[in-house]
Amino acid sequence: MEFSEIYCNNCKKVLGRYNVKFYTEDKVGELIKTSHETHVKNGHHLIIRKFEK
Repeated sequence: MEFSEIYCNNCKKVLGRYNVKFYTEDKVGELIKTSHETHVKNGHHLIIRKFEK
């Protein structure tokens, strides 16, 4: 299975993992805007990276 994960470079932790089958890059981008908005407002650098499990 392939996953996308949202990773914060400043905190050095994974904020969420999402299945690529159900969450496209656009949907993950929307999640960043809504769910992880505090990290962005604090100036943290978020990365969307893909991996297989």
